[in-house]
Amino acid sequence: MKIIISTLSLLILTHFEAFTQTFNPKFKLLPAEKIKFNSFVDCNMAEAWVGDTFRIFPGKYGEDPVWGIGVDNRYADGKNADEVFKSPSEKFFEPIMPENAPVGKPGLHGAVWFETVFQDPKDKTGKTLFGIYHNENYPQTLPYNPKTGEGYNNKKWPQGLRGPKSAAAVCRIGIMKSTDGGKSWKNKGIFIEDLDPRMILKPFNTSNTFGGGVGDPSAVASGDYLYLFYGEYGYPGVFNEKTYDPSKEWSGQCISVARIAIKDLDKPVGKAKRWDGKGFNAPYNGIGKPIASLQIPLEEGGGPSSSPKGGFYWGPSVSWNTYLECWVMMMARVEGKSWVGDKVFISFNKNKDLGAALNSQEWTKPQLFFEKPTYTLWYPSLQPLNTEEDIKNKYTCLILGKKARFFVKRIKPFDDEYASEHIVEFEK
Repeated sequence: MKIIISTLSLLILTHFEAFTQTFNPKFKLLPAEKIKFNSFVDCNMAEAWVGDTFRIFPGKYGEDPVWGIGVDNRYADGKNADEVFKSPSEKFFEPIMPENAPVGKPGLHGAVWFETVFQDPKDKTGKTLFGIYHNENYPQTLPYNPKTGEGYNNKKWPQGLRGPKSAAAVCRIGIMKSTDGGKSWKNKGIFIEDLDPRMILKPFNTSNTFGGGVGDPSAVASGDYLYLFYGEYGYPGVFNEKTYDPSKEWSGQCISVARIAIKDLDKPVGKAKRWDGKGFNAPYNGIGKPIASLQIPLEEGGGPSSSPKGGFYWGPSVSWNTYLECWVMMMARVEGKSWVGDKVFISFNKNKDLGAALNSQEWTKPQLFFEKPTYTLWYPSLQPLNTEEDIKNKYTCLILGKKARFFVKRIKPFDDEYASEHIVEFEK
């Protein structure tokens, strides 16, 4: 069996290497006026054109026993992207959000961050939006329920970002809906999640990242489906302290993909399917396989997400590029504890239809895009420009042209900002 699996893996990797050699767009970073964002960002930038208004949805909302209640969820408006990204803090407004449900009761639990906004094409007003959100919970906010299998046992739970007395979070991905352009939202439930048996516990989880789960997503529409690219942080099987294998953990992690029919977004729970190596066959809370070409090989410094040494890509931001006629993915790379990493990478996929054969898997080997030594870089994204073309075409972070603005969150002690100082220009 091991020989068969190794041969299959070799064939797939050979296919991806040949694909990369025949398709490899070029790019260059150009210095630009600095734009510093004036509101809290800890996620991908979700945005949409509502009529002639460009609207963004950064921030955090909801209960969090480690970091405190999230009260930074805001939206801002403008006539173009530059105007909105330069908005002063007083020009951000709070949307109406669903309340957190009591512990043990059905409903919204934990904190949420909007990561992508999908606009219902059937609504010509542009006001019907589906917000794809990253959701974080702890054993305190979502305790294990043996009847449903949801929630987490608080045994040998790993340490979080705030020291030995803090708990690591578990991430899930859900969907909310708005019919007024994002001024108010209703929770529609969980898109995908990993259940308790896949959590990675002490003494092996020492990275100060997640206990496991799926998160940091970016979603794009292709055909009749919404494709979700996300970070995979769970164990690819049942975690057992006695049989734990770091190489097996690594084999099931990095950036993965799932999809859901657009017609199911109103009632998404249980409808999504995860890529299992052959197709979109794994259930929404089952075990899928990451995109092989985006994994960092063990011999090249790759490693499991529970490792203090890191070694994986995360936080994808995906857009369709009308000039290159391909998908573009931006991603960060973890190189140590607590999400440390000072580099941003880029990858390309020429298949507009992500549903056929291996199309969703055919990403080029990530190339170094940007580096800022001594800083930690999170949530890289490409954003539209303040040009006649970008405004006319109503470009967003999901669809862009030959040039785009590069934003990234830069973290250093006493220096934390989400900003842009560069424009990227692509060449075929």
